[in-house]
Amino acid sequence: GNTQMKKIIALALVLVLALSLVACGGNGGNVTTYKVGVAIYQYNDNFMTLYRQEIEAYFKTLETDTVKYNITMVDSKNDMAEQTNQIDTFITQGMDVIILNLVQTSSAEVLIDKVVAADIPLILINREPLGETDESYPGIINNPGVCYVGADARQSGTYQGEIVLALDNKGDINGDGVVKYVMVVGDPENPDAQYRTEFSVKALTDAGLTVKELVKNVGNWDQAKGNEIVDAALAQFGEEIEVVFCNNDGMALGAAAAIEAAGRVVGEDIYLLGVDALTECQEMVKAGTMTGTVLNDHIGQSHAAVDAAVAALKGEALQNYYWVN
Repeated sequence: GNTQMKKIIALALVLVLALSLVACGGNGGNVTTYKVGVAIYQYNDNFMTLYRQEIEAYFKTLETDTVKYNITMVDSKNDMAEQTNQIDTFITQGMDVIILNLVQTSSAEVLIDKVVAADIPLILINREPLGETDESYPGIINNPGVCYVGADARQSGTYQGEIVLALDNKGDINGDGVVKYVMVVGDPENPDAQYRTEFSVKALTDAGLTVKELVKNVGNWDQAKGNEIVDAALAQFGEEIEVVFCNNDGMALGAAAAIEAAGRVVGEDIYLLGVDALTECQEMVKAGTMTGTVLNDHIGQSHAAVDAAVAALKGEALQNYYWVN
């Protein structure tokens, strides 16, 4: 009966807490509590974990005696049907603002329309809901209560390429005049992945280098998939592979393990690049086990997203796009 006892004690504490909260609210004047719904495409993503923790932490710092934020954060488990249900639930719960990290950018319009119809401001983060650069996308542009907060992924891609250009051999380890590379793509319908893929290589070709893509595979931002793709590529092409580009650090961590297992040495006979500047990867760059990673600023982005949410709660007009560099 010990657990039963613990449950009763826990319940008693919860009741005491609930009563004390009511009391505080009563004597502290008027407290406005805003309900904030946050849906994250997948908790088990290294970068989005940093991002969502910072959303919560930053909302806390903005609380005052009279303004509180009650945050409900959910894991969409990389499942679009699950995320659609979560957004329906947020609408039913009467959220004052919704922050949404889409599972599938192709389903953006459906969710945007639901939230707009419910008259709830919507802040889209990290996954831009358009293919290429169709700025005329009606979902965002025609809705004053909807915005997108993100980084310019063309820049991250270009920086990856520039890291390679800064190497003495510019990535051409065997000196045959061609940089042969493997590209590990995040998610093919995500503009961030498209731009990082395109612009990392464009930086090389713009600088006059000749390149050859040996393998290009989709790792869906996942460490295990990154490992699998690079493992298979090394088995197939071996010494020919000179540079491994990964659209994010999660996949680059998987790639690093595959490179090591194949007996290759980063910085000597192969180069490895990521994006996100996860702490772990910064350490690897210092140690030389990773060639470079590009900062994807989770702090700047999460703060910009929260600032936009707070502006919307105050009834201020939103810009449609907030770019964090």
